[in-house]
Amino acid sequence: MKKYLQKLGKESKKATLKKIDTKTKNKVLLKFVYLLKKNSNKILRQNKKDIKFAKLKDISKNLITRLEVNKSKLSSIIKTIIDITKLKDPVGVILDRWQRPNGLKIKKISIPIGVIAVIYESRPNVTVDLSCLCFKSGNSVILKGGSEAFFTNKIFVKLFRESLKAYKINMNYVQFVERKDRKIVNHLLKDMKSYIDVMIPRGGKNLVQTVKKLCNVPVIGHLEGICHTFIDKNIDIKMASNVVVNAKMRSVGICGATETLLIHKDCPKKEINLIINDLKNNGCLIYADKKVRKIFSGNLKKATNEDWNKEYLDAKISVKIVKNVKEAVQHINKYGTMHTDSIITNNITNADYFIRNVTSSIAMHNTSTQFADGGELGFGGEVGISTNKLPPRGPVGLNQLVSFKYHVAGNGQIRK
Repeated sequence: MKKYLQKLGKESKKATLKKIDTKTKNKVLLKFVYLLKKNSNKILRQNKKDIKFAKLKDISKNLITRLEVNKSKLSSIIKTIIDITKLKDPVGVILDRWQRPNGLKIKKISIPIGVIAVIYESRPNVTVDLSCLCFKSGNSVILKGGSEAFFTNKIFVKLFRESLKAYKINMNYVQFVERKDRKIVNHLLKDMKSYIDVMIPRGGKNLVQTVKKLCNVPVIGHLEGICHTFIDKNIDIKMASNVVVNAKMRSVGICGATETLLIHKDCPKKEINLIINDLKNNGCLIYADKKVRKIFSGNLKKATNEDWNKEYLDAKISVKIVKNVKEAVQHINKYGTMHTDSIITNNITNADYFIRNVTSSIAMHNTSTQFADGGELGFGGEVGISTNKLPPRGPVGLNQLVSFKYHVAGNGQIRK
């Protein structure tokens, strides 16, 4: 098993030695689009195999939804690839330049990171996003998808490798770990330091915790998406309700879904009732603090302190009354996970305070937390969301998958 992974690592490092120009990169991606369209029925058949096995394993409905690839999702995947071809190549960009008093000329130039390994669960579209983004940013990638998406992941990687081969590019820019043994993850985390430059986990809390605990190379990722929306007292109620319902209910299983709703104590009772009713009418189960339950005319579940720490990934939300924007920020910074948090307000001063003081990697004003997504922010997709304080933070897209070097040029200067 260890030898198998080390062979993948060696091949990945070897692949990155030959640099690919932007025009060829985009040709490969467009060839991939062509092959996805040509093989769409095969892809859907392979995905049905995965769904069948997932149901036999009694995997949650939420995960099966993530796993499914239908014609609509495939069209969305193809659109993402086309968007990536339109983005500027992030490699070889002069990020900054200056000259020192002694005549030395210095440039800061973007370069690929090297070999990226990704361990992920359920979502086969991640296979496509990772392959395309890593390749265009000059990185090779080793993919370890979940066993529940094995057949779909495998055909996606096969088609991408065919696209590379069509332009005589080393197919090992993208490699797929085909071994299903769970022990292979431990080897990937502990025994690949000589080959892997960065590890990215995408999945549930247990997976990410394991990766962060055991991995001996830098990790980009987040444990949970406990996202908040704060309703201030100065709002457009129709907009506020629309945003809250979307932030919670559009897709309850994504990390950018709002899990806690905070409401200003001076928000009119009528408005609070309207927002909560809109959530309930959309099938959301509500856990509320004592103040909310006193205001609301219907029955609500009682919220406990544990509920402020919950990432439901379901049609459930915690609701709490707070004194003001400062208390909202305090709550978010205590219980949040530095993912995505939003304020709904017409008060610019409060909005500025919120944006400046929440520790979130993505802070929003008058919009849905469900926009916490690389594609939605114009990154052409993402390899994940980073809640690390060190960069990259937020959605990790094309421009976040590069490092840099300094080029120092002189004409014979020596240091005194």
